[in-house]
Amino acid sequence: MKELVERLHPICRSMTGDGVRRTLAIIAETIPLELHEVPTGTRVLDWVVPQEWNITDAYVKDATGRRVIDFARSPLHVVGNSVPVSATMTLEELRPRLHTLPAQPDLVPYRTGYFKKDWGFCLSENALRELPEGEYEVRIDSTLADGHLTYGEHVVRGRTGEEVLISCHTCHPALANETLAGIAVAIELASRLAGRRPRLTYRFLFAPAALGAITWLADNRDTIGRITHGLVLACAGDPGRLTYKRSRRGDALIDRAAAHVLSTREHEVRDFVPFGYDERHFCSPGFNLPVGRLTRTPDGEFPEYHTSADDPSFVTQEAMEHTLAAVEEIVQVLEEERRYLNLEPYGEPWLGPRGLYGSPDIDQMAILWVLNLSDGEHSLLDIAVRSGIPFAGVSAAASALAKAGLLKEEGHVDRVQGGGPG
Repeated sequence: MKELVERLHPICRSMTGDGVRRTLAIIAETIPLELHEVPTGTRVLDWVVPQEWNITDAYVKDATGRRVIDFARSPLHVVGNSVPVSATMTLEELRPRLHTLPAQPDLVPYRTGYFKKDWGFCLSENALRELPEGEYEVRIDSTLADGHLTYGEHVVRGRTGEEVLISCHTCHPALANETLAGIAVAIELASRLAGRRPRLTYRFLFAPAALGAITWLADNRDTIGRITHGLVLACAGDPGRLTYKRSRRGDALIDRAAAHVLSTREHEVRDFVPFGYDERHFCSPGFNLPVGRLTRTPDGEFPEYHTSADDPSFVTQEAMEHTLAAVEEIVQVLEEERRYLNLEPYGEPWLGPRGLYGSPDIDQMAILWVLNLSDGEHSLLDIAVRSGIPFAGVSAAASALAKAGLLKEEGHVDRVQGGGPG
């Protein structure tokens, strides 16, 4: 995961263009992707796919010919979607086009100008202060032309058609934690699921933020009801605690599963707000999909956010593994959540002859809790939450009890009443 973050970091990505396609091609080296190219001008819900932006070089040169701002050093040095420029300007004329972070004078900000025919450069405040008055050569070799918005999907087929959506954005350049760590975690999860035979089908979406998700929703409007759970992954590699943002529904299984899994870790659970990453589009009222969001430190709440400090050194393998472990436990809940009925509900059954008393492989309290609450009304997750026992222990106890003939499975629990696509 760490190596992938380092490899993807230098690529200049935007809402459209070759940077996104190059990123998807690297992802496809590990997991196969189905690519979708949506042409410029295509109506996607209330939006229209814009022209495609590509860039080959950009710089500002001083009177000696030295590049004082250089796209080749980092894609952050150019405002995303900048139009072509070739000019000679004084520093006074150029200054309104230069973006810095005065409160973080050593860092270069990330700026973009989607849907604007404009241009600009980003640099550190300290670098700006060192620029002498005089004339500068300004050049941006970019194109805005009819093309495509590109996104990729990877599907791990399960035994049922019920789908779990795992979504990551692929558009931001040189932001290791905010963008790339989530992609790395998703790819590793997909690779691990490929070696199993899951009950649910897992659909991994790698798309530009906002318009990419909107385009995917437009393309899949007629079949969106197959999504029974979903998770947006971002900011997955920083040293902060895990943070889960509930879906719009608030009580979907994904919300309850995430809250339970995170309860054994340093964490925070937040209610849904219609702002943030692509969860706000998946949770728009017409679709109302059960999609939550998992991050470590949320967007905008770490000082490195949208700056040059969000580089691969800020991301750790340990943090991504910690995020991945939490996602895998959430997946386990989604896979194994079900209800049982106790077939010996009058008094506690005799466990010893069945090999269920004092077994070192099964949590004894989990056995007792499962027997007591398996009344056809309480699910395994209900039992785990009420007992304080991890879901894995409760599920193992239920399997052992069912094998011993003490429980009857009533069925899986995939949906929450009251919500659904409009």
